[in-house]
Amino acid sequence: MRDGTEMTGPQAADPRGSGKDDAGPRLGVTLEPQSRNWMPMVIASAVILLVGAAVVMVMEHGRGVSRVLPITTATDPYAPNLPLTNLAMSDSTSLSGGKVTYLDGHIVNKGTATVTGILVQVLFRDYAHEVSQNETDPLMLIRMREPYIDVEPVSAAPLKPGAEQDFRLIFDRVSPDWDGAYPEVRIVRVVTK
Repeated sequence: MRDGTEMTGPQAADPRGSGKDDAGPRLGVTLEPQSRNWMPMVIASAVILLVGAAVVMVMEHGRGVSRVLPITTATDPYAPNLPLTNLAMSDSTSLSGGKVTYLDGHIVNKGTATVTGILVQVLFRDYAHEVSQNETDPLMLIRMREPYIDVEPVSAAPLKPGAEQDFRLIFDRVSPDWDGAYPEVRIVRVVTK
């Protein structure tokens, strides 16, 4: 060139140094669109949906189904052998602002059979002594009290003859018409073995 040096390599072919033969980035050159493989995304989405459905099923499986029985439902024939005593009510407010009402008590099995399940009907009354709320739930036994109260179904710790245990019933909602008195608690079904 002018200074007497000779250029070699890709720039030697283009003395203006335009870089057309450069191996660097090529602006203005369009690449062929590549087809995307969507199969991994479809499989991952399906797996996430299946895992989510499985979690919901497991969480809902342990939850007792709340049914409402007529207030004229007879008590179970074994119920006189299971006196409910020391009833105490309390409530708490959750962080979301909801109010939860608790009914704690004590149960003794004075019968001769081992009890593996108890269904109770709880009747909240208004000031006219009419039923304002009718709940039917499985009785839950208190498993531990520290660091918090944890409950389990009677089937997890059956009540043998002579055994006694504290219990807790939990109500996420109580009728605003409730008169504030202790509700009526009736044992409507007992499962024994």
